[in-house]
Amino acid sequence: MTTALDDIAAPAPGTFSRRLRFADPSMILWLALIAVLIFLIASPMVRLVISSFQEPETQRLTLHNYIDAYGSARHLQALWNTLELGGGVALLAGIFGVPLAWAISRTDMPAKGFVRLMVFGAFIIPPYLGAIGWILLAGPNAGWLNKLWMAVTGAPHGVFNIYSMTGLIVVIAVTSFPYVFVFTSSALDLVSSEMEDAANILGAGTLRTTFRVTLPLVLPAIVGGLIISFLEAIALFGAPALIALPARFHVVSTQLWQFFEYPVRVEEAAAYAMPLLLITLLMFWLQRTVLGRRGYTTVSGKGGERRVIKLGPWRFVMLGYALLVCTLSVFLPMLVLVQAAFARAWGRGFSLDNLTLNNFRYVLFEQTQAQNAIINTFVYSGAAAFGAITLSLAIAYVVTRKLVPWSNVLAFLCMAPFVIPGIILAIGFYAAYAPPPLALYGTATILILAYTTRFLPIAYTSSAAGMRSINPEMEEAVRILGGGRLTAIRRVLAPLLKRSIAGAWILVFIPATRELSSAIFLVGPNTRVISVMLFDLSEEGNFEVLATLGLILLAVTLVIAAIGFKAIGRDFMVRNS
Repeated sequence: MTTALDDIAAPAPGTFSRRLRFADPSMILWLALIAVLIFLIASPMVRLVISSFQEPETQRLTLHNYIDAYGSARHLQALWNTLELGGGVALLAGIFGVPLAWAISRTDMPAKGFVRLMVFGAFIIPPYLGAIGWILLAGPNAGWLNKLWMAVTGAPHGVFNIYSMTGLIVVIAVTSFPYVFVFTSSALDLVSSEMEDAANILGAGTLRTTFRVTLPLVLPAIVGGLIISFLEAIALFGAPALIALPARFHVVSTQLWQFFEYPVRVEEAAAYAMPLLLITLLMFWLQRTVLGRRGYTTVSGKGGERRVIKLGPWRFVMLGYALLVCTLSVFLPMLVLVQAAFARAWGRGFSLDNLTLNNFRYVLFEQTQAQNAIINTFVYSGAAAFGAITLSLAIAYVVTRKLVPWSNVLAFLCMAPFVIPGIILAIGFYAAYAPPPLALYGTATILILAYTTRFLPIAYTSSAAGMRSINPEMEEAVRILGGGRLTAIRRVLAPLLKRSIAGAWILVFIPATRELSSAIFLVGPNTRVISVMLFDLSEEGNFEVLATLGLILLAVTLVIAAIGFKAIGRDFMVRNS
């Protein structure tokens, strides 16, 4: 029998459990990891914004950085060029990606598996490496396509010029159209054939049905893919630097790089980066809004049967178009890169006396800088992948188990780098951690931290999905038997999540090995990575060594991806992305 005094003294329901939860020694670990998350993401972004309003010497607040950044016609033209580039790439990526997605998902076009493989190849080829391949193909007069044109027509000069806005749009579009392809094909795979059959019964042909029924149903997904292609284009540094600078025009990313030439103007760069960040945030908001309107019952996964459209003889026309896109994105640039890698002099053409393995021996065994770049690339990328996985797992655990108040804020912070272009993130890291007392500029630490932050959303997406799939009762059973929370994580959660963790590690490692936009701003003389070295070699015109180093990077990427396909499953990249 309880008394009134007992009722007063008794804790409120749940109070004891909350006290016990916060008394758990593991809570210190969670709080420490939350502090690391804030250090990685919030600190650089806050510092970036503050720097844009500070005078370089006095640190007083001012608007002069914005006046200097946008008071120049050249700087405004670079911003306009960026928007033109993004719009052109999105349009061309749609022209490439949507027909391929429709043909593979809905028709009887032959060689679908091969085309899918080529789309995957286009996805893993770094844009700057594809740009180098197209420089060898369509460089004025010296490019292979121009040489072929002059040989066939007898013209005194070539017809192609990669050093132009059109050339830059094509080069980026052939590596970014897989975004449109993936978004569109995923949506098409969910659309049943019922409405298409109804249109056919009413007399509509295949083409009219496709344009009036099928594609409008997946229009939100198409728009989502176009927006991602747009954002990819405006945030790139490598391809624009290789093509736009020799063509004597700037985009925002190359103009930001100019601010880091001596004397370094970090504050002005921070101010100039703000519109790019705002455009990115606006486009991501638009993408979420558009994709959030997928209220069609035919795209709910509960539709009827999806029947293959018979194209008849037109299926070979569709295959021809698919092979054309594959040729532009994979075959041609890879062909000339392989030729350059095995050539004594790439300009001498395809001949037995021009073949050599000396380029590989030079890169792997003689060129110290190349060896260091290879080691740095894989060590930094591996460390960043482990860091991103560890942090994302911890934050996902805290969020899903609601161990701290306002846990949704932590989820937002983990996903925030997804909407921050790598080049802007690098400037934020430079502003926050390059000056004393940390003075991390040019060190391995700042590169690993930047990579970890840049690709944290990939790791968190996989970690959160895996964590939600595991019932907390399994952990509670361990704790009832006397084990602590960390024991439950080590003995229960980790084994259950190992496949998801492995897939996420690969998905962070692969893009980290080819990251250039952030690395170009943060590397030092002793911390150069492959992507930066490739950029430096392109400026020197050393295409034989460049192609060799690029092929080594691609070979490692393919091996890692193959391991993922073999050990985790062929769809691990879809499930974890």
